[in-house]
Amino acid sequence: MYELVQGVFNGDEKTDMHQFIYALSASGKHYFLRNEILQAFGDYCHQSQKPAYFYYSSSVGKLIHYTHEIILEEESIWFVIRTRIANQEVWQLTADFSKFEQMTLQALLDVRDRLVNRYQNHILEIDLHPFYESSLRIDDARNIGQGLAFLNRYLCNQLLTDPEYWLEKLFQALHGQQYDGIPLLLSDRITSSIHLGKQIKQALKFLSQLEPDEPYEKFSFDFRELGFEPGWGNTAARVKGTLELLDRLIYSPEPGILETFVARVPVVFRVVLISIHGWVGQEDVLGRNETLGQVIYVLEQARSLENELREQIKLAGLDLLGIKPHVIILTRLIPNCEGTFCNLRLEKVQDTENAWILRVPFGEFNPEITNNWISKFEIWPYLEQFALDAEKELLAEFQRKPNLLIGNYSDGNLVAFLLSRRMKVTQCNIAHSLEKPKYLFSNLYWQDLEDQYHFSVQFTADLISMNAAEFIITSSYQEIVGTPDTIGQYESYKCFTMPQLYHVVDGIDLFSPKFNLVPPGINENIFFPYSQKEERDSNLRAQVHDLLFSREDPEIFGNIDHPNKRPIFVVDTITSINNLTGLAECFGKSQALQERCNLILLSSKLHPDEAINRDEAEEIQKLYDIIDQYHLNGKIRWLGIRIPSNELAEAYRVVADYQGIYIHFARFESFARSILEAMISGLPTFATEFGGSLEIIKNEENEFNVNPTDLEGTAKKILDFLEKCDTHAQYWQEVSERMSQRIHHKYNWHLHSNQLLLLAKMFSFWNFVAPENNEARDRYMEALFHLIYKPRAEKILEKHMEGVREWGVGSEECGMRGQEDKEN
Repeated sequence: MYELVQGVFNGDEKTDMHQFIYALSASGKHYFLRNEILQAFGDYCHQSQKPAYFYYSSSVGKLIHYTHEIILEEESIWFVIRTRIANQEVWQLTADFSKFEQMTLQALLDVRDRLVNRYQNHILEIDLHPFYESSLRIDDARNIGQGLAFLNRYLCNQLLTDPEYWLEKLFQALHGQQYDGIPLLLSDRITSSIHLGKQIKQALKFLSQLEPDEPYEKFSFDFRELGFEPGWGNTAARVKGTLELLDRLIYSPEPGILETFVARVPVVFRVVLISIHGWVGQEDVLGRNETLGQVIYVLEQARSLENELREQIKLAGLDLLGIKPHVIILTRLIPNCEGTFCNLRLEKVQDTENAWILRVPFGEFNPEITNNWISKFEIWPYLEQFALDAEKELLAEFQRKPNLLIGNYSDGNLVAFLLSRRMKVTQCNIAHSLEKPKYLFSNLYWQDLEDQYHFSVQFTADLISMNAAEFIITSSYQEIVGTPDTIGQYESYKCFTMPQLYHVVDGIDLFSPKFNLVPPGINENIFFPYSQKEERDSNLRAQVHDLLFSREDPEIFGNIDHPNKRPIFVVDTITSINNLTGLAECFGKSQALQERCNLILLSSKLHPDEAINRDEAEEIQKLYDIIDQYHLNGKIRWLGIRIPSNELAEAYRVVADYQGIYIHFARFESFARSILEAMISGLPTFATEFGGSLEIIKNEENEFNVNPTDLEGTAKKILDFLEKCDTHAQYWQEVSERMSQRIHHKYNWHLHSNQLLLLAKMFSFWNFVAPENNEARDRYMEALFHLIYKPRAEKILEKHMEGVREWGVGSEECGMRGQEDKEN
């Protein structure tokens, strides 16, 4: 970067940079993000009649394309330059263009504070770098999110480098395994790693004399005489295969062998999935805001984990000992449950043998509040006491400590941190969606937004839990570090300011092996391709067809004049970020789209008076205004109805029957379930280029990724696709099949659960054989919890106790809201 900067300021293009900065300052703004910078530079090139190459290939053009922020001060211009993924540099240019030098991150945070007139000379700096300095780190940014593979390679190298030490550690890890006092894997007859190697040879010789399908119980006595306890397998062939893996690991360690062996070791039996806010239940709750996606995720994850654990226990031969998995979804009990089952302490998860929803009430404090649903923005004062109460309930249900805690969302992850510290149990985090990058400048203007959103509490909770977790699973690579052009969700926590509260100089190590990509699956018993005609219910199809195209209902707006046109289908809640109004405007502005397609919107609301917050009400009204403005009556149908999953799945298939398309037009989406649902159903799917959907819809030509700020460009992409469908008779079917197969093979719950359990085993094993001594880091997290989080959470509680605010109201639109930071 230094050479590029010098090339600009020591060459002929210095004047161009000067003129461009002057054009920026003429706008009257002081803070510019990437999209604004590129737009302004494009305008400058056009007005200055620059040749075509200048925009991209000149030294100024290259510098501008690396620049993600420009801040104008009286005496200087600041550039935040992101030369590559997970790396940024800060450069200061003096106002007279005499000096351009690299600056510290601390200096940048001071500039941002000055920008909002909230600079203070002495402020708390949060810096996690020292705690990661001596830890293992991934070297190549392309491998971020592949922590498991990294650890496997590292451990195998260590086994080769210092075999005696590491083999003894491996022996100790295996020797210590037990289930509720029942010894597993190795008995005291085997006394060392050297002895283990000898006994493996004896055992393999013994097993080779048996029939492969000989049940374990028939040879268990002789096998245990050799020093091997249950857990190696349920048949002679399975036991022999597991011991052969261990034998190969001892003498010729390879990452694939290590991973396969660890996957077979039975060490996880009791799992807790923590999902606190919203309505967590199975009946009459799955359409409510703040609940839908996360509840479906956690329920399907619980079913899949229990099924995977049961299969692993069976293959290990432990079901004969009465061992069975136990999965608990930990959530809050809501006494005023509005007709749902959210007031039941214990509820069995449907289609499972031993998975349960355990509901623990919040400490009462003010029962007018704690007996009701509480918004995710208001939930923070109750989590510490909830964790203490939940610990007692979990121990009562399990009769032992769990083996794994999985947090969901910011509040669930914080509770996972509190429980993990007390119970000494492996902690896994799943963010789903981090609020900080969803709300533009939410950290910079936190004081203005605090009464509504309490971002100071949430962002502190995020910092605590993400650093304390043993491992973090994400649905996409972009969730961690974004793309070359956009900042990742976790990356946004790397360096930021909360003016007059604290500066985060280094908030998370993005190269830590704790980050692992484990995308979710989809329930293929419900969501399956439209082409599987034999599995479809003809009565359900007729019912859903009537709903989508002709039924009269107070909760349905609009009739379609020409139902044989290709449908453009969208399923989403109505918020400014989800951007249904942007899609309607895109459709309204394109006569060509209207001539070839109908637009069908399926949301949960139809009328402004149904909205639970101002943002939702304004978006609903805006949608009506757009329909009127572009005269879309007869071309659009808007269903404000919650429908069950089986009907939703059939809705995708009915649209596919018409060779329609699906579009997800959000300003930003970390990972949308609806994209998986549409694609597995066989619908060619267009989705926002801002977020994880880039990885779901993976196509070299970028044909199906759309920019929600570019309405004309989006319409053109859809029309280009339709033209190909008209020109090549099989093109729609080819895309349909390709997208459906991609979801089937890459996004399924079996892969998810298998990988998640492997991570839990691997990180538990890693913590045993090579503990990093994270106590100092965790004490630092506790300090943040007690000195920052708790005092700010107590301020929320004070307002709840005083009854001075509408505590149950969900998120309202904030002035700085949106995903323009992703677009910019």
